[in-house]
Amino acid sequence: MSNSTNRIAAITGGASGIGLAFAELWVSQGGRVVLLDMNAEAISSSVENLGGEAKARGVVTDVTNNDSVVAAFESIRLNEEALHVGVNCAGIARPAPSSDVSDDDWMLLIDIHLSGTMRACRAAHGLMKAGGGGSIINISSVASQMGMPKRASYCAAKAGIDGLTRVLAVEWAPDNIRVNAVAPGYVQTAMTDILVAQGKLDLRPIIARTPMKRLAAPAEIASVIGFLASDAASYVTGHSLVTDGGMTVDGNWYP
Repeated sequence: MSNSTNRIAAITGGASGIGLAFAELWVSQGGRVVLLDMNAEAISSSVENLGGEAKARGVVTDVTNNDSVVAAFESIRLNEEALHVGVNCAGIARPAPSSDVSDDDWMLLIDIHLSGTMRACRAAHGLMKAGGGGSIINISSVASQMGMPKRASYCAAKAGIDGLTRVLAVEWAPDNIRVNAVAPGYVQTAMTDILVAQGKLDLRPIIARTPMKRLAAPAEIASVIGFLASDAASYVTGHSLVTDGGMTVDGNWYP
């Protein structure tokens, strides 16, 4: 990660969770981050905790609004004048039985996760191409590979992110832009805590199903993102790196 020195990373959903954990890692290795998030208060607090304006900057950004995304990346062009890494972490979770999901709830989650990722990738492309290349890391999920009850829109969106990642990797390879994804299992974030508190998530069967018998810490996912962002992964593109403590390969159900 030593090659993050003086490199600029833009992170959607960067003021909390996995996005903030990656920001902390990137800054600790000498890089600079731009946090693109809906929560102005969280942005302000995170920028301060990361070391202030010398190391981080925030832009209130709504990934469901293309004008907002375009404006955010234009601000990077004007202020940082370069972009080396893009990380797309913005997301929400709204578990519900598929038979009861409204069109509005379905479209909101698809718009944030899948369309929001596409908008940010598209906006990052020009800056990276002009600078000679870059690395984009999209946040997928084990949900892209599994049929998880009450998560139809989430699973569909994450599967879409895997497909989008492969297409962009092929299209943008001539521009020296690598595009990969990280597919975490369950991570101990504030969003996970909220779902547990609301009674919408029971961690006991998840931990029992995971061979490592625990959730991931955000910093563990950030480290994987950091690898894909770095020159150590210079020949890796179009890949979704599953980081799930063995959940998706567990065959212990077989006698």
